[in-house]
Amino acid sequence: MASKPVLYSYFRSSASWRVRIALTMKGIDYDYAPVHLVKDGGEQNKEEYKSKNPMGQVPALVIDGLTLTQSLPIIEYLEETRPDNPVLPKEPGKRAQARAIAEVINSGIQPLQNLKTLQALGDKKTEWAHTVISNGFEALEKMLQSSAGKYCVGDQVTIADLCLIPQCYNASRFSVDMTKYPTIVRIKEALEPLPAFVAADYNNQPDTPKE
Repeated sequence: MASKPVLYSYFRSSASWRVRIALTMKGIDYDYAPVHLVKDGGEQNKEEYKSKNPMGQVPALVIDGLTLTQSLPIIEYLEETRPDNPVLPKEPGKRAQARAIAEVINSGIQPLQNLKTLQALGDKKTEWAHTVISNGFEALEKMLQSSAGKYCVGDQVTIADLCLIPQCYNASRFSVDMTKYPTIVRIKEALEPLPAFVAADYNNQPDTPKE
C-alpha cells in the first residue's frame, strides 16, 4: 500500500496554499507537515528541511516515492498523474492563458513580496509590497478582462485561480485598494465559497495560530 502524501507547508505561504487547493480539488488525502518560516530563524533553513528542498522554500510534496518542489510543477504533476477534476483547460489557447496568469503571479508578483525579500527591505517592506502587488494587479486585471468567465479563464477553475486567491490575501495584508480591480474581486468572490478553497484557506490549517 502506498504511503500517504506529505505536504510540507506554512499556513500563510501562498505557494503552499496553491498546492493545498490542488490536492483538495483532486481528492488527495495527505498529511500536513508544518514548516514555520519565522520561528528560530526559519525552519525552512534547517538542514533537515533543506534535504527535502535545497532552496529552503515551501512547499515540498512527498508523493509516489518522489519529493517535489515548486508549486506550479507540483500542480502540473498532480494534473498529469491524477487527471480527475482538471485544473488545466483542454483547449490549448485557454490552457496557455491559464498558465500565463499563474506565471504572472508566480514569477511577476509573489517573489517580489515574499518573506526573504521583505526581510531584506527593512522599514520599507510594507510600501514595497503594496507597490509591487498593485502594479502586478493592474496588469492582471487587464489580462482577466479578456480571459475571464466566472473564473480566471472561462467557467472552469484552473491553475490561474489557484494562484489568484493566495495573492489576493497578500494584497489584503498590504492594504492594496482592491476597488481598482473589479474583475479580480468578482473572481475572488466566486472562488472563496468553493469547498476546496475553504479547506485550503490559511485560517483552516493545522499550524494556523490560535487567536
